Formats: sequence, C-alpha cells, structure tokens
Amino acid sequence: MSKTEIDLLTAEFFGAFDNRGGKAADVARIQRLMLPGGVIVNTRPALTVYTVEDFIEPRRQLLSDGRLTEFAEWEIAERTEIAGDIASRFSEYRKSGILNGEPFEGGGTKNLQFVRTPDGWRIAAVAWYDQD
Repeated sequence: MSKTEIDLLTAEFFGAFDNRGGKAADVARIQRLMLPGGVIVNTRPALTVYTVEDFIEPRRQLLSDGRLTEFAEWEIAERTEIAGDIASRFSEYRKSGILNGEPFEGGGTKNLQFVRTPDGWRIAAVAWYDQD
C-alpha cells in the first residue's frame, strides 16, 4: 500500500503545474503535499534552495499570467525505496509547454524524500536537475 500512496502523491506533485487546455495550475496543492518546513532545491542554472512558499509564488505567476501555457510535466521512470516510515524516489521526467510564445520540451531528474505522518505520506524535500 505504501508504494501505491507514494505513486499517487508523486503524480499529484507533477500534476500541480499542469495548465493545459486553459485550466489553472494548482501549485498551492504543493503546500498540502509537503511537510511544513519542507525544502525544494534546484541545481540549475545556479543552486537555489526554496521554502515551499518561496517556490510556489513565482510558479503560480508564471503559470497564470500567460507567459507559460500548455505546460505539463510527467514522470517517465522511477525508482522508489521504502524503509519503514521514510522513502526516497528518483524520478526521470519530461516536460513541455509554450514559453513566451515558443514551444519547448525538456526533462530531468527529481529526487523526492517522503515521510509517513499520522495523516499519510508527505514530501519532506524535493531536489531537481534539468538535463535540457
């Protein structure tokens, strides 16, 4: 059951950024998926460490102001290890959208760290590396 819950939580995380077909991206859901005090780290173009709140706002703006449309990212492969109440998942992913009127595609790797809480699994940390 734990792996299924982690699969669903991961899919919900990736889905938070989806604004295809004119629907609004729901990046605020990241707060529900993560532990309070969770950390999000981007390795490119420069190492940047975000609080959940600092991560959400610029993405909410980007996904809602018309600069980034038809955007989605999705997992294409994963490796998950669970040890009791902690888990780690390496996700290979792809993404596509239209940024400032120009179509683009890319991909990379995300590492998600999970902990089991009394309310179910939550994300404690996310780190990602865009390969292209």
